[in-house]
Amino acid sequence: MSQVSSNTGKNLSIAALVCGILGIVGGFIPVVQYFTTVLSILAIIFGVMGRKRMGGKSGLATAGLVLGIVALALSVLGIICVVCALGGLAAMGAAA
Repeated sequence: MSQVSSNTGKNLSIAALVCGILGIVGGFIPVVQYFTTVLSILAIIFGVMGRKRMGGKSGLATAGLVLGIVALALSVLGIICVVCALGGLAAMGAAA
């Protein structure tokens, strides 16, 4: 029974790491960052679940969790910048 739980925790840890890496890379691309925000949230969820299943001893789950948090911050910051830029362009268009 513990072998199954260990494998599940390892798989969740790897999924968290992959989602976190994709979230970081996609966070810099303006159109893709909307989709990578979802990946960042999934990385956080998988990281927490992986740490729980592995008893807090999984470096992969911790790395995925940290990457997910950083990727989420980058994605949210990027979305805010896009919204502000579009608002500025709309204001310039309305003034002209």
